[in-house]
Amino acid sequence: MSQKILITGGTGLVGSVLIPMLKAKGHKIVVLSRTKKEHPDYEVFEWDYKRDYLEEGALAGVDTIMHLAGAGVADAKWTPERKDEIYNSRIKTSLLLHNELQKGGHQVKTFVAASAIGLYGDDTGNQLIRETMPVGHNFLAHVTDAWETATNKISSLGIRLVQLRIGIVLSKDGGALVELLKPPVAAPLGKGKQYMSWIHIVDLAQMFIESAENESYVGAYNAVGPKPETNRDFTKKAAKAFGKVFLPIPVPSLVLKLMLGEMASIVLGGSRISSQKIEEAGFKFRFPKLEKALDDLSTK
Repeated sequence: MSQKILITGGTGLVGSVLIPMLKAKGHKIVVLSRTKKEHPDYEVFEWDYKRDYLEEGALAGVDTIMHLAGAGVADAKWTPERKDEIYNSRIKTSLLLHNELQKGGHQVKTFVAASAIGLYGDDTGNQLIRETMPVGHNFLAHVTDAWETATNKISSLGIRLVQLRIGIVLSKDGGALVELLKPPVAAPLGKGKQYMSWIHIVDLAQMFIESAENESYVGAYNAVGPKPETNRDFTKKAAKAFGKVFLPIPVPSLVLKLMLGEMASIVLGGSRISSQKIEEAGFKFRFPKLEKALDDLSTK
């Protein structure tokens, strides 16, 4: 059954794949944006968490909200100002949506929120991590915990809430894969033994769609593929798929820390995340193995 779906962060990497997939299924799309621009594929409403502003009429007729908004964690060095933006763009937008929904006068039944596997900490070693694991202690864990706390408030309004804890999203248009393949040669980072819990962008978009359409989805799910890879193996397979030279000599941790500062924890740490819960909910991966995902992205 077609729905009217409101998307935040719709112009980002995931939104650009998700929106055409939703439209192909007959759903009507509305996008919240900081700038009011006409778009041929969807209606745009303005919002601004800094002014606590949401344009009137944005929620009219909306059945589901997909909340993807949030400043990119790896897009710039973590200055104090950037860390504030990473935090506020997630938590304050979530609270703004909650406050608007709390007023009533809408028909929203489902809220699908982006979250992140960063909740578990920057390095959880070889242990297979399920959704019941405790929160980590680093910056991104703190941000993600506050993010989920903010979106959890929405479930108290009688709205079905799904939180997708997203791993490393594989896309040819941006994100970790593009950055990994930018240097002339591809090499492991740090020890190279840290796990990368990845997901093909099409599978992630499909998770958002199924979370909206299937009422049995409730609560938090790890949005990762079923087969995490070590950084070394991931880099080697990515180099092969994209015709890059693989250099087995790792980039030293110290070099990465000097280049990236505190943000180096993203690439030096790793987590082996389980997809069992979402698979038990009935989700079928189109790209369960890294080789198949990379082949798809390298041939498009």
